[in-house]
Amino acid sequence: MPDKFRFFVTCARGTEGALRREIAAMRIAGAKGDFGGVWFEGPIEMGMRVCLRARVAVRVLMQLATFDAPDAAALYDGARAVAWRDWLTAKSTLSVHGSVRDTPALTHSGFAALKVKDAVVDVLRDAYGARPDVDTKSPDVGIVVHIAAGRAGVFLDLAGEALHRRGYRVAMVEAPLKETLAAAVLALGGARADLPFVDPMAGSGTLAIEHALAARGIAPGLRRRFGFERWPTLPPEARAAWQQMRAEAEEAAIAAQRTPLPPIVCADIAADAVAAARQNAAAASVDDVITFERADVAALEPRWPSATLVTNPPYGERLKPESLGALYHTMAQRFERLKGWRVVVLSGSPQWTRAMRRKPAVTHKLWNGALEVRLLAYDMR
Repeated sequence: MPDKFRFFVTCARGTEGALRREIAAMRIAGAKGDFGGVWFEGPIEMGMRVCLRARVAVRVLMQLATFDAPDAAALYDGARAVAWRDWLTAKSTLSVHGSVRDTPALTHSGFAALKVKDAVVDVLRDAYGARPDVDTKSPDVGIVVHIAAGRAGVFLDLAGEALHRRGYRVAMVEAPLKETLAAAVLALGGARADLPFVDPMAGSGTLAIEHALAARGIAPGLRRRFGFERWPTLPPEARAAWQQMRAEAEEAAIAAQRTPLPPIVCADIAADAVAAARQNAAAASVDDVITFERADVAALEPRWPSATLVTNPPYGERLKPESLGALYHTMAQRFERLKGWRVVVLSGSPQWTRAMRRKPAVTHKLWNGALEVRLLAYDMR
């Protein structure tokens, strides 16, 4: 087993810069941005650290091999040459996910995944006289194959479930914002931990919860388990390093509870949304630093000379255009009263820029799932 690996950490489109800065802050040198993620090299413990501490990352993929794969036979042969016994036994369960582009002889991602699965199973059957089982829902080892222009990369998925699944979302409302995108909005929008924070249209509370976790320095992966913890052949030294890493994060989270934070307000006009936000914050162990309010954005007032407001208002999928326009007009009027504040809006409708007649200090193009949105940050001077 090598001492050093190449990792690709994926993220939502448009958040690559935030992810690269986050990885650099973990003292991981040489991180390079790419479309949809960031590359870096290092020991397996670095990948574990990113799983535990990255707020913007979606998946952490560890590269095992790259090889030419212009057709199905070459893909099978290349995958069969990988040292699978380093990572699986005959008793392991596995899954393979694939993606293919610009390779005329391979056009179906499911077929590519099947060929790699066949190679893995054949290697282990030859070695142990028995084959591992496939489990597409909860495998011990997740394998990912990417094929582009006849070149294949084979990876192991360290995270297992996507990293936006922090483990604290126990109550839901309609159209929730993914935790990783919320963290990216806070980072790119410039939300400051030393100022009061308000989300006046909080839904299930994701923005306020992610802000509280970041302000306290609580590792976002502390409340969940990761795929690599189930790897049957994970080296003992790596497992010991992980246990220490997690214990240090637990200690830091306990110590953070003794540090007071500026006010964090999580408000919504809907009672069920406020209740859901409260439940989620309790599951994340940050309900003690968040104030929950049932309130209308139309009644928003500046409570402090300086603060950060971050919100993800409706985009219009469930509101008529005239209703959305009226809502945005009301929001813009109230936001203009917030002199000395920074206002950050994740906008999914061009009607917002017509309502908010002010040039943003920061603008980023992001994607909320398949929907293109704009992050717009205003300094209300």
